[in-house]
Amino acid sequence: MALADQNKKHSRKTGAMNLIKSLLASTALLLAVPQFAKAEILVGFVTGLSGPVSSIGIPNAKGIAAGQAYVGEIGGEKLRVIQLDDGSDPTASARNARKLVEQEKVDILIGTSGAPQTLAMAAAAVEMKVPMIAVSPIAQVSAGDGGPWVVQIPQPTSLLLQGIVDNMKAKGLKSVAFIGFSDALGDLFYDSLIQAAKSADIKVIANERYARSDSSVTAQVLRVVAAHPDAIMLGGTGTPGALPVIALSERGYKGPLYGNHGMISADFLRLAGKAANGIICPTGPVTAAEQLAASNPIQKVALDFRAAFEKANGEAPTDSFSSYSFDGWLVLADAAKRAMASGAKPGSPEFRTALRQALFTTKEVVGTQGVYTYTPADRYGVDDRSRIMVQIEDGKYKLLP
Repeated sequence: MALADQNKKHSRKTGAMNLIKSLLASTALLLAVPQFAKAEILVGFVTGLSGPVSSIGIPNAKGIAAGQAYVGEIGGEKLRVIQLDDGSDPTASARNARKLVEQEKVDILIGTSGAPQTLAMAAAAVEMKVPMIAVSPIAQVSAGDGGPWVVQIPQPTSLLLQGIVDNMKAKGLKSVAFIGFSDALGDLFYDSLIQAAKSADIKVIANERYARSDSSVTAQVLRVVAAHPDAIMLGGTGTPGALPVIALSERGYKGPLYGNHGMISADFLRLAGKAANGIICPTGPVTAAEQLAASNPIQKVALDFRAAFEKANGEAPTDSFSSYSFDGWLVLADAAKRAMASGAKPGSPEFRTALRQALFTTKEVVGTQGVYTYTPADRYGVDDRSRIMVQIEDGKYKLLP
């Protein structure tokens, strides 16, 4: 072969190799850029998909799905959820929270179903310095290093119970008996009832408790009826909340019954049946969205929630629990937008801190259950706009004046 031909062949080979190297380098660069720019905001969500609180936990999960359908990204960054089932076990709630933070490196926690489970999860969040949005009612959690880390979506029980006592006072009732769960939620309801009733000069003359897993409350109901109260307040939620309602009906109790927002549930209505008729409950505005004044800003969001729920889950919502987790998602989205504006990057300790700071500067975020404004001194974030009174009649909720 001539020397000129050899040089040409070598030149073509060298050029081809250089082109391949250039293409490989360009491909690597193109692959690297999206990975750098698209840092997902990771949300760790814990709920009770199994166990005695699953009648709350499953709707909570559907509410998060509705939230994702409603707001899927912030400033071009995707909001990605990592969901774990705690089996309605507080120990598992705390363990799942640690796994999500330590192994999955989530930026924020949302959860869970049930007060004992949520308290356990919140304690872990404070210890690990990770912001958390609680979607079950709990007592205020200790602040922790650097300030508070946990905000709560459900209305404080004191605000809800004040609605019950106001209704009782307007009717001239002077005494009330309590029958509720023998756990942290039952304590919250009872303590709030005692506080509100005292200021209204209404006596609480009985305090009966039962476990969520109990199959009978006959003894407790007999003692409550024997106390001859002017009214009875029910401190159970979801499917276990129907147990004393049925027992009271079977024993012919005809007096006023007061429930709570945890009875706004298709499962509760299905089990309680006609025995639930007449129960008066304090709850959030979403329960009677169509009956709200058109000027109420909550009405639009509540109806938007229903549309997002159907889009995500293929069915209409029939409970109040899903709307709490949906509102938690709205609060998260608002805080994440402001945290992103700080320049902190998702996945970093700086972003967690920015999220915490954003949570506690939340102002007038309209949800389905209320309008949220958080400060370090107010971790509940709602006012009287978050409470309406409804009466159960044949499986429907009638808005009371």
